[in-house]
Amino acid sequence: MPNTVNPSLVELRNLTFGYGERAVLDDVSLRIPRGKVTALIGPMGGGKTTTLRLMGGQSRAWSGQMLFDGQDIGPMDQKQLYAVRRRMGMLFQFGALFADMSVFENVAFPLREHTDLPESLIRDIVLMKLNAVGLRNARDLMPSEVSGGMAKRIGIARAIALDPELVMYDEPFSGLDPISLRVAARLIRQLNDSMGLTSIFVSHELKQTLEIADHVVILDNGKVAFEGTVDEVRKSTDPLVFQYVNERPDGPVRFNYPAVTIDEDFGISSHSKPAPGVSQ
Repeated sequence: MPNTVNPSLVELRNLTFGYGERAVLDDVSLRIPRGKVTALIGPMGGGKTTTLRLMGGQSRAWSGQMLFDGQDIGPMDQKQLYAVRRRMGMLFQFGALFADMSVFENVAFPLREHTDLPESLIRDIVLMKLNAVGLRNARDLMPSEVSGGMAKRIGIARAIALDPELVMYDEPFSGLDPISLRVAARLIRQLNDSMGLTSIFVSHELKQTLEIADHVVILDNGKVAFEGTVDEVRKSTDPLVFQYVNERPDGPVRFNYPAVTIDEDFGISSHSKPAPGVSQ
């Protein structure tokens, strides 16, 4: 049974993880509150998608804990992890629909993979999920026949097919036109509230993100730069948070990659440079 006493469905405790010898997340602690929509934002390369991978058990922490409903995913064997994933849904960045399956078959896939439900019930569930995203009548189309916005919504229908407790969205707004983007944002909010979900999404579309989120986490350089409410993030005076939320080009996040000076790079010594105001 879910631990309803714990206000956080997901929690990272002093978690460190990386690829090769490079740490992407360094001693990170954060929480994903139950029943809320959490936005995971921040500059590129801060570890946002990596955090989703850790939550789903695709990657295992080097150290620290990745807790789902109070259980540490790290030490779980395949059977235990499979059971936990049954309680999660995932929308991948580009939809990740199976190209050789119809819309119906794509949404039915997790039901057939994780349950022994009869086909008649699977049909009803698939049509209900497609109806929830406004695409019930697109059931027989192939992925190549739908738009990018429709593909995202089909991916959402598949993510909620098993009535999960947690739904993770990786860049749900990327590549969408303004109308499709707003539809997707509203859908995330509505599904979270109507189905009693806990949602977390990675996004760089700040306007829509801050409109639908309850809880905000900003990651930068493998650290938590900010965690709090939308109102708190808007009022933050932290230089990095202020730069990011207000979309300023100047601030802690620099345009130039760290490097030696131009003079040093071109081998120009201070002795060979003309004095100020003296022409060569």
